[in-house]
Amino acid sequence: MSTLLTQTAPNSSTSMAPTFLLVGMPGLSGVPSWWTMPLIAVYLLSALGNGTILWIIALEPALHRPMHFFLFLLSVSDIGLVTALTPTLLGLALAGAHTVPASACLLQMFFVHVFSVMESSVLLAMSIDRALAICRPLRYSALLTNGVISKISVAIAFRCLGLHLPLPFLLACMPYCRPQVLTHSYCLHPDVARLACPGAWGAAYSLFVVLSVMGLDPLLIFFSYGLIGKVLQGVESREDRWKAGQTCVAHLSAVLLFYIPMILLALISHLELPITQHTHTLLSYVHFLLPPLINPILYSVKMKEIRERILNRLQPRKMGCSQ
Repeated sequence: MSTLLTQTAPNSSTSMAPTFLLVGMPGLSGVPSWWTMPLIAVYLLSALGNGTILWIIALEPALHRPMHFFLFLLSVSDIGLVTALTPTLLGLALAGAHTVPASACLLQMFFVHVFSVMESSVLLAMSIDRALAICRPLRYSALLTNGVISKISVAIAFRCLGLHLPLPFLLACMPYCRPQVLTHSYCLHPDVARLACPGAWGAAYSLFVVLSVMGLDPLLIFFSYGLIGKVLQGVESREDRWKAGQTCVAHLSAVLLFYIPMILLALISHLELPITQHTHTLLSYVHFLLPPLINPILYSVKMKEIRERILNRLQPRKMGCSQ
């Protein structure tokens, strides 16, 4: 490890070195087999669960509605996120591959953040969908037309690709004053950017990207739920309030699962809270790997239409016989 650290340590101010050093999970470097199977299991179960959601929504015409279309996009982002993270995770677990080429690191960083921002954007779109369905039920179909949904999809794609496409090029051109040693088992933009020399000219754009997505989206989502809560308070029937609230349970659970670890990580970084590197790394794993694993279960259990159609597709067809 010390040899690798020396190789990746630049001088006082240099361009990006050809490789980065991944530290991985503290305490597990000597026993890679311990965490290989859980990683493989998480990836396979995430791919299976989200693949099932994609399959059932694509095949069932009754599910070709706005909420299910956004759920389709959410599953795409979940599969993309866990697939982008897996190569370096398994490389460390199976082969102890601590070094990663700078080009591969920047590419992984790009896709991790693209799919992470896509997930955040889709969760925001789903919260708007729920707010319109509950606050404006009579105008819901007129407001969320196919044309509007297409525009939302284009906006999500532009937001993901347009905002993050410059970042790898900015990082590649920055001067670096610190050893290119990352604190995780994968490449993240804040982790790479902190290695640059103080006052690097790409920092302002990076801050704009972070605030325009991860700062704005949670505020708008919880504002949408504030509107939903206000409308539900005015509903006299307890049963109607319960039914309307139940349509939001899966989405609200997905929101909390995605944002709570992210907010905790941001607080830890900015407030410099005294926690171990092991805890910080584990929380990062929870933020990126748990939503793709749990979201398909949440939506399959909480959304009756999804659950029933999956069960119908999996049940063997009854074959009639004629004599």
